[in-house]
Order: sequence, then C-alpha cells, then structure tokens
Amino acid sequence: MTTVLLVLHFFVALALIGVVLLQRSEGGGLGIGSSQGMGAFMTGRGTANLLTRSTAVLATLFMVLAMALALINRGASQSGGSSILNNPPPAAGAPATPGGAPAAPSTAPGAPPALPALPATPSGPSVPNN
Repeated sequence: MTTVLLVLHFFVALALIGVVLLQRSEGGGLGIGSSQGMGAFMTGRGTANLLTRSTAVLATLFMVLAMALALINRGASQSGGSSILNNPPPAAGAPATPGGAPAAPSTAPGAPPALPALPATPSGPSVPNN
C-alpha cells in the first residue's frame, strides 16, 4: 500500500511541477509565442483558469497523499519500529560506553558514576632552568 502511494505521490509531484512551469509569471498561462495561449483552443483567460484550477487540484492531491503517507508511517513506527525511545535503559552492570569499556562503579545505587581523575596541572608556568 505504501509503495503504491509513494509512486502516485511521485507522479503527482511531477505533474504539479510541470503545470507550475507552464504558467507565465504575469498570469497569462501558456502564452509562449503568441497572445492566444494554446492557439484557438482557449482564450488567454480560459488557459489561465485551466492551469490555476489544475494547480489547485494537484496541490490538494499532493497534500492529501503526503498526509496519508505520514499517517501510515506513524502507525508502522508505533508497532515496534527502531526508535531509540523504545529501547530500555542499560542495566546497572552493563557497559554504558559505546566502545564496550566497563563503566566506573557507582558508590550507591542510583548515584551517578564517579568521574575519572583529571591529570595534574602545574600551578604556574614552567620555565626551563639552564
């Protein structure tokens, strides 16, 4: 179902791009080459109305398909997706670092782990004695 909606969404997006590119910025619509638009088929105003309405229909269809795809994927992720929020926190004895190094043991249950000691820094600038 998702694949069908994605393919349909893709074609609607391409059609919407094409219809928008056919419009003139002045609102003439398909007025390339002549002032008649599509020749004798429609007047300039009729062409502009056709392109405006088709743009509105395609944009509405695009938004409806986007919302449908979002709702479908939302339901799929709630049924056991791979969200990091679904993972339980690591146990107290389990390594907490990504490299697999054991975490420093805590002094009391529920207390934060002790921080490693920082290297000693000199109290002042060191000057070589010659």
